[in-house]
Amino acid sequence: MKKIRIASRESQLALWQSNFIAKKIKEHFPNIETEVISFKTQGDIILDQPLATIGGKGLFIKELEQALLNNEADIAVHSMKDMPMDLMNDFTICAITDRENPTDAFISNNFKSLQELPEKSIIGTSSLRRQSQIKARFPNIQIKTLRGNLQTRLRKLDAGEYDAIILASAGLIRLNLAKRITDFIDIDFSIPAVGQGALGIETLKNNHQVQDLMQFLNHQDTMLCVNTERMVSRGLAGSCTVPLGAHANINDQSIYLKAFVAKPDGSKIIYSQKNGSINQHAEIAQAVVEDLKNQGALEILN
Repeated sequence: MKKIRIASRESQLALWQSNFIAKKIKEHFPNIETEVISFKTQGDIILDQPLATIGGKGLFIKELEQALLNNEADIAVHSMKDMPMDLMNDFTICAITDRENPTDAFISNNFKSLQELPEKSIIGTSSLRRQSQIKARFPNIQIKTLRGNLQTRLRKLDAGEYDAIILASAGLIRLNLAKRITDFIDIDFSIPAVGQGALGIETLKNNHQVQDLMQFLNHQDTMLCVNTERMVSRGLAGSCTVPLGAHANINDQSIYLKAFVAKPDGSKIIYSQKNGSINQHAEIAQAVVEDLKNQGALEILN
């Protein structure tokens, strides 16, 4: 191939991610040109409603997948946390990059941590996953929907619309905004979204040439962890309309997986945690799914 065309959302963070991948491709294949082509997605257009009520995270990828089908692009770069659990048959994730910090970030101009927030404080987040975990511990905190790109969300905080906001740490780090992070929220307190912090490279399932070329971007441990997390979500029919989180990490050939399911208001929240050999990652994911089901996950989700 002489050129690889990269489909991207139009947000500053999405363009950073796509240009980061373009740079990696150019470093690895100096003779291949790269071009980043941006598309406005429905998820970026509809900003006055929570994602859970307008169709979920798939709204961030449909236009990029259409570009692949139309031969307008060769790959699309996504945040893995935005990817639906089941892709259409035409597509495949051919590589997942080394994961950035997977935690949620607490950002406030007046308070140092969630624990310091007074009762009735207003926290901005559009995530039912974050909302449910916060409400479970701080039932008197108020949650207010927060949509828009990263810079828009920070501006709303600075304008005094919120006492604090919660964002993914990875996006802030990638845009050199880590200084805005007041506190990295411990994973045991706020289990991240499935795939949070990792980038996925999507292409057509029948485009084997591109799949082979992109293998150098694949980080084996991250792919194993993200796929394990996605097995949990898939096993529970998870989406952004469901308060569910899962996080896996690898240490010395062992994989450690934790997950939760909750009611949106945090009135009921259940957890599961398993570990074992990385060769048993699928069995560990299934064991977590069964454990959550035995604790009443399906009743919560229904």
